[in-house]
Amino acid sequence: MPSYRHMIGSEIFRFDSLTALLAAASPQRSGDELAGIAAESEIARVAAQMALADLPLTEFLAEQLVPYEDDEVTRLICDSHDRAAFAPVAHMTVGQFRDWLLSNEANASSLKALAPGLTPEMVAAVSKLMRNRDLIAVARKIEIITAFRTTMGLSGTVSSRLQPNHPTDDPAGVAASIIDGLLYGIGDAMIGINPATDNVPQAMALIHLLDELRERHAIPTQSCVLTHVTNSIEIINRGAPLDLVFQSIAGTEKANRGFGVDLAILAEAQDAALSLKRGTVGQNVMYFETGQGAALSADAHFGMDQQTVETRAYAVARAFDPLLVNTVVGFIGPEYLFDGKQITRAGLEDHFCAKLMGVPMGCDVCYTNHSHADQDDMDGLLTLLSDAGCRYFIGVPGADDIMLNYQSLSYHDILYLRESFGLRAAPEFESWLSAQGIVDEGGRIAPAPDRLLAAMTRPALSA
Repeated sequence: MPSYRHMIGSEIFRFDSLTALLAAASPQRSGDELAGIAAESEIARVAAQMALADLPLTEFLAEQLVPYEDDEVTRLICDSHDRAAFAPVAHMTVGQFRDWLLSNEANASSLKALAPGLTPEMVAAVSKLMRNRDLIAVARKIEIITAFRTTMGLSGTVSSRLQPNHPTDDPAGVAASIIDGLLYGIGDAMIGINPATDNVPQAMALIHLLDELRERHAIPTQSCVLTHVTNSIEIINRGAPLDLVFQSIAGTEKANRGFGVDLAILAEAQDAALSLKRGTVGQNVMYFETGQGAALSADAHFGMDQQTVETRAYAVARAFDPLLVNTVVGFIGPEYLFDGKQITRAGLEDHFCAKLMGVPMGCDVCYTNHSHADQDDMDGLLTLLSDAGCRYFIGVPGADDIMLNYQSLSYHDILYLRESFGLRAAPEFESWLSAQGIVDEGGRIAPAPDRLLAAMTRPALSA
C-alpha cells in the first residue's frame, strides 16, 4: 500500500494510506476527531491538502478505500466507472482538477458529460481543497433535471418538501399541516411524511390520506411516506397508490446493511415502483436521504473520514436515477458536526459533491437541539446553498418538527428564497397555485385576505 508525504519547512508529514491522507486533508469536524482519524494539527491538515493536490486522479482508480471483494458499493463504483467520460481530466492531479473546475472551461455541458467518469473518492478529494466559495462557484454551474408529476431542478426555481409530521400520525393534524403548507406555496417537490409508527398498515393509511387529498384537489405533486424500502415493496404488492420509494442510504455495504438494505433490494423496489407508472411528466421514482456521520455511527466507515464515505453514498443514489436526494445535514448531532460552522461546511460539501457526480441533491437545513447551532446558522446555510444553485429544501411548520424533535426550515424560509433570489416553484405546481388564487402572476404569494378567501370558498381548498 503506497504512503504519502509532504514537507513544510523542515518537518516531513507522512500519511500511511490514501484513506489516511483523505482524512487528514478533510476540514475539521467532530466526527473525524471522535474516530481518531483527523489531522493532528492545522499544519498537518495543510500538509495533507498539499500532498493531496499533487496526487493524480488516476490514483483513485488504482487504490480502493474498501476492498473490491469485500464491499458491493466499491464494486458498484468500479464497475460503473465510465473511462471515456473520465478521459478529459484523466491527466490531471487533484489540484489541477480543482483549478479546472473553477475555470470557464468547466461549464454546464462539460460537467454533465464528465459526471459518469468521476468516482466519489475523486470528488471528495477535490472538495477538500476548496473554500466554501469555491464549492458554491462550481455547484451553481450544474443543472440536474428530474421529474415525476413536477419537474425538479430547473434554473430559476426552488422546490420544497412539505413535511407535515405528527407525533401520533393523527390524520387531522397531518391534513392541517398540509393545508397550511399549500397556502404558502410549499410542496412542489413532494408531500413527505415521516411516520411516527413505521409499519405497513400505518404507512398505507398515510399513503391513502395523501393520495386522496392530492386527487381531490388535483394537486400536481408527488407524495411519499418515509417507511423502510421493504415496507414500500409490500405496500406496492398490496395495491396501495405509492408514488415514491424512500430509503436512507450510506457509502459502504456494511452501513447499508445497518439500514436493512442492499443494492438488490433497492433495485427490486425501483422496479416495483416503475411498474405502477404513476408519474405524469417523468418516472424518477426513488427518494434517498443521506448525511455525514451515518457510517461512522454504525462503525462501518473502514477508517474513512465521514465526508469521503458520505460521498460514496452518492454512487449508490446515482445508480437508481432518483427524483431527488437530500442530505439531512445536521440531524445526526454535534458528535459528528459540532457547530454551525461545521454544519455549514458539510452542507456545501454534500451539495457540491453530489451535483458533480450527477445526483439531484437538495438539503434538509437542520440541527438537533443539543448542537452548538441556531436558526441564524441555518439562515446562513440556506442562503449559501441557494447561491450554489440548490433547488430543493425541506419545510416544516414553524421550523420545528414536533415528531422528530429537531429544527429545520419553516415554510416562510422557502418564501424568503423565492423573494430574495427571484425563484419560483416548479412550473406544474405554480400553475396550480395560480389557479387556486394562492400566487399572483409573478409567482408571489397573494395578499393574506385573498388567500384566506380562496381557502374558504374554493372547493379545492375547503376543509
